[in-house]
Amino acid sequence: MPAPGAPGSYPALYPPLGGGAPGFPEAAQPDRAPLAPPAPHGPFAPQPPHIASAPQAAEADRPGPVPQTALGPQSAQAVPGPQTASTPQAGQPAPGPQAAPDALGPHTTPIPQAAHAVPGPGPQAPPAQQGAQTPAAAPRTLQYRFDGPEDAPVLVIGPSLGTTWHMWDRQIPELSQHWRIFRYDLPGHGGAPAHAAASVAELGDRLLATLDGLGVQRFGYAGCSIGGAIGADLALRHPHRVASLALVASSPRFGTADEFRRRGVIVRTNGLEPMARTAPERWFTPGFAAAQPAIVEWAVQMVRTTDPGCYIAACEALAAFDIRGALGRIGVPTLVLVGAEDQVTGPAEARTLVAGIPDARLALVPGASHLAPVEQPAAVSDLLLMHFSTAWQQDTSAAIPVLPHVTAPAAPSTPFVPVAEIAPAAATPDAVAPTPDDRYEQGTKVRREVLGDAHVDAVNNTADAFTEDFQELVTRYAWGEVWSRDGLDRRTRSVITLTALVTAGHLEGLAAHTRAALRNGLTPAEIKEVLLQTAVYSGIPAAGAAFAVAQKVIQEETTPPA
Repeated sequence: MPAPGAPGSYPALYPPLGGGAPGFPEAAQPDRAPLAPPAPHGPFAPQPPHIASAPQAAEADRPGPVPQTALGPQSAQAVPGPQTASTPQAGQPAPGPQAAPDALGPHTTPIPQAAHAVPGPGPQAPPAQQGAQTPAAAPRTLQYRFDGPEDAPVLVIGPSLGTTWHMWDRQIPELSQHWRIFRYDLPGHGGAPAHAAASVAELGDRLLATLDGLGVQRFGYAGCSIGGAIGADLALRHPHRVASLALVASSPRFGTADEFRRRGVIVRTNGLEPMARTAPERWFTPGFAAAQPAIVEWAVQMVRTTDPGCYIAACEALAAFDIRGALGRIGVPTLVLVGAEDQVTGPAEARTLVAGIPDARLALVPGASHLAPVEQPAAVSDLLLMHFSTAWQQDTSAAIPVLPHVTAPAAPSTPFVPVAEIAPAAATPDAVAPTPDDRYEQGTKVRREVLGDAHVDAVNNTADAFTEDFQELVTRYAWGEVWSRDGLDRRTRSVITLTALVTAGHLEGLAAHTRAALRNGLTPAEIKEVLLQTAVYSGIPAAGAAFAVAQKVIQEETTPPA
């Protein structure tokens, strides 16, 4: 690894500020010029646009931009841009106290400034595209906005679960000098229409439908967490659309399916307050959270204003997301960027991505947790600038031009190595798709989705030569055929199953299916009504025993983590 400051290395920047507590880094100070990427050549080099005031979207409950810190840059300003026929034009905002004009979306009241925040003379944000657009009655599209010159290549930036496009505010001033930045909100986030999406692939399809409507065919993509999952999915299913990829705090599989389905149960029962309350500890390092209370409050407000149904749907989408076997088919240059202290999708998950994607490099950002773009904005901005300036693949057939790709002779050592090392990973062969028995594989999938991985793993681990045929029968017949039929939804099947188990006195299976009923969308109040109805026709003693079993499970599953 080259030493910091040596040729082919990244400058040794981004020390923590003041007393060891990391704050917004020195890159935001006016006396430090941002790291400039190699200048694009040819007819598609971006031209400087003009400046105008920014719009405010129709929704009134959207949290505002990231609060300014003592060293934070001004928010981006906006320039007029093309409007789509089906999308209403947003109104005009009033600037909040000690903040730059809100060019980045609507909010009711500005989030308070961080402690000791002052309006700094830092570098002004680059001109931005007017375009906080909200799909009025089109669930197939996403709420979005543009920043940057109209004639620049398009760089799409995706948010994390529970956040809005404002999580990228501090990257916009530098990135929009070189690209036309397209940011979007997940359904039900940031005041976007609450049209829940059932999978990561469906979110990707909605993003493509939005871009298609704007005439954007080829683009670079950077996304955080679930936003990264959307980018990886697009690179797999629509490789001709993605020119270059950056996966920030992402993973080929997010935790366990049980973990995200239980999170959905907690939100369905308690609302989003438990998730909002614990968001800062998941997203930021302790030192940053203590030093920046205004940003912590901003993060909490983002989660609180999210639609619960859309949040639950996103949890289900992450529970089902697993591309570990397909990483070898991602064929675009990929930057895998992760905070060194990320406890959600940390360095281990990042290394799995780098090991599986043929042309991937790793960037480990010190002093950052899950929302590295907020916690270490300068480091993330510079890494993205370097990656997309050097790794953008040209496609001459694209409707939207991209930075030219110049083939140069191989150099002995060309990767840049910041405090976070970015190094190419060894290529791995493409994964070979299995050819399983459809009913058994479908049954296994549905059984895990309904009962949970922990339950199914426990059953499989206790199976032996005497019981394995029976377990195969259950998986193939009960789960691969009956539970997989389209005639009833899973909520209804759970109601029937609970009733049958209570009536027949099969309490040994009631706990697992009470847990399954919660995951399938039944609330504790609805389960109570099922058991009361069952008591009338199946007997008070049977229902009484069932209430005791169900009560214990509901308490375990719906109590938020301490």
